[in-house]
Amino acid sequence: MNIREGRPFPLGATWDGLGVNFALFSANATKVELCLFDSGGEKELERIEMPEFTDEIRHVYVPSARPGTIYGYRVHGPYEPDAGHRFNANKLLIDPYAKQLVGELQWRPELFGYKMGSPDKDLSFDDRDSAPFVPKAVVIDPAFTWGEERAPKIPWEQTIVYEMHVRGFTKLHPSISEECRGTFAGLGDPHVLAYLRRLGVTSAELLPVHAFVDDDYLLQKGLRNYWGYNTIGFFAPDPRYLCTSTVNEFKEMVNQFHAAGIEVILDVVYNHTAEGNELGPTISFKGIDNASYYRLLPDKRRYYINDTGTGNTMNLSHPRVLQMVADSLRYWAGEMRVDGFRFDLATILAREVHGFDEGGGFLDSCRQDPMLSQVKLIAEPWDIGPGGYQVGRFPPGWAEWNDKFRDTVRAYWRGDEGKVPDLAKRITGSGDLFNRRGRKPSASVNFITAHDGFTLHDLVSYNDKHNEANGENNRDGHSNNHSWNHGVEGPTDDPEIRELRERQKRNLLATLLLSQGTPMLLAGDEFGRTQQGNNNAYCQDNEISWINWTKIDESGEQLVDFVRKLIAIRKNYPILHRGRFLTGEYNEELDVKDATWINPGGGEMMPEHWNDPHAKCFGVVLDGRAQPTGIRRRGSDATILLLFNAYHDALDFVLPSVAEGNDWICLIDTSQPLRIEETRFGFGQKYQVEGRSFALFELTRTQALSKQARHSLGVLFDVQEQPFRLGDVASGDR
Repeated sequence: MNIREGRPFPLGATWDGLGVNFALFSANATKVELCLFDSGGEKELERIEMPEFTDEIRHVYVPSARPGTIYGYRVHGPYEPDAGHRFNANKLLIDPYAKQLVGELQWRPELFGYKMGSPDKDLSFDDRDSAPFVPKAVVIDPAFTWGEERAPKIPWEQTIVYEMHVRGFTKLHPSISEECRGTFAGLGDPHVLAYLRRLGVTSAELLPVHAFVDDDYLLQKGLRNYWGYNTIGFFAPDPRYLCTSTVNEFKEMVNQFHAAGIEVILDVVYNHTAEGNELGPTISFKGIDNASYYRLLPDKRRYYINDTGTGNTMNLSHPRVLQMVADSLRYWAGEMRVDGFRFDLATILAREVHGFDEGGGFLDSCRQDPMLSQVKLIAEPWDIGPGGYQVGRFPPGWAEWNDKFRDTVRAYWRGDEGKVPDLAKRITGSGDLFNRRGRKPSASVNFITAHDGFTLHDLVSYNDKHNEANGENNRDGHSNNHSWNHGVEGPTDDPEIRELRERQKRNLLATLLLSQGTPMLLAGDEFGRTQQGNNNAYCQDNEISWINWTKIDESGEQLVDFVRKLIAIRKNYPILHRGRFLTGEYNEELDVKDATWINPGGGEMMPEHWNDPHAKCFGVVLDGRAQPTGIRRRGSDATILLLFNAYHDALDFVLPSVAEGNDWICLIDTSQPLRIEETRFGFGQKYQVEGRSFALFELTRTQALSKQARHSLGVLFDVQEQPFRLGDVASGDR
């Protein structure tokens, strides 16, 4: 085939217009063979020994290879599990840098490097060929015409994240062609984008789209890995999300999102792979260089360090593994033009041999990289390893999921006692966790619900998880959910319970969207999607997880309108997403406090109020005058009052007096969700805050309404005149 030695860089398969350069890292292999297949990926046509070895990289240039060429590797070397080596050239291996995969993994004994059933277990050696049962890599042509595409570059303080699943969001969408439902093409459909724009979110966070594997034990139960946290390829989009046969479909989706002004953030899993522990299959990394790619027990290298709970842990302390992860991120941020990443179990990525290190290699590599330092980086700051909980400990440049916000807000609205001091911290940006090293309130990604756990509807409808459909006798999933069914477990026709549940949804959503920090909304929560009490639907690739657009009832439509209203108010009042932490300290220069905590009597909260475990009602005045002059923006001088009442009965709250103001106008009251009349309340006047409800007011400084208040009331009128209806999803015209 007139092959040449090629180059060691870049890694992977690179088409240059004349041929393809193949390069593969393996520090401990003795020989590597490139295997070329027919167009169906079924017949192995030729094996080419990679002739050159440079800096632990095998490489070859094949002039006859073209985009569409299907290939894999066979890697020779010692099979010495006790030394950490698991080479087996009988196993066809996926290129770690593969940009596209073809074929599905078939769980067969041939996948394993050892003889299953052998008394020696993984110390035995299996010589059967695995090629017919594994996905193969495909050479791609990266050419794509982006046109006038421009990244939205939403500032952190203006970001509103919407967590969604590619398949689940569109699988039952009535306005998307059936063949494109559940794919990138479906997600980029104009009807989807029109809905997201009308809702007002700025950034779509997609559950994992990297190529992943369905676990064998799930397939045996008739289930699948729905969430996708079982990666096998860090550069290739999963084939099940492609409506077409080309990865450019993903680029087209990103292009459409950017044209709509919406960012795309990927949930990525670099902490482990689908190969499992010593008894897992040999699909890629394990057979290429097990001792380099995975963290092994130092004194028992046959076994894997399992900080992930999945069997293995990627070894990001190795420079080539760290390079692969950084190359993958740059590929998706550069070639695929995504706007950010949410890192699953990110503590693992920052863990060195001595433990978690906020100056570790991975975090440093992201911080100094000219591309990665400019995209959004979000950490899930916990894992099950030693020192695994690190909320607030990631370095500047990172945002973090804040589970303390989730748990505190849930517990407060459930009516738990003693939660007022904690809630005060959470709604002001969790400065106790994040106010360090110049980090901003936006570093706290606030959420009430996420893919893992109850949906918002189920949070207020179930006391206990109901995961029977997962086939694990309801043993899986979290049991401590801070949830409350309000008197009946699951669905009910009781009108009082239904009304209270709807109000609690509004309370939770208002707290989320009007708190300092970066709010994250779970797709479907805005209209009350249910998973029937399942709080661990990772394996439910069916109607338990899919959004059913045809079952949105009247209460769901009203909730969408309420969420639209909340998002519009958040965007319209910069005081609700400040770039600096609220401290409550008196500013002598400005003669004002940025935050003043108010008790129901209208006076300032004293230590006895904070220390009262029975207190469930309080307020806070956020004074826009406290914003430093040099960084003020339009509307930043608005002053607002937030009132919280988790008590079961109504309370009279004395509205406080504020300097340079006249009276208060109510913008939101969760006990009256569609209230739109202009109602003013004077200083010292009592406002009845209904039991388990929230209210938001703006201070008026002149006889005329402020621009912000007029705009917010205009949103209310628009909501009443143009409410959400399922037809809006279908028409996409608003």
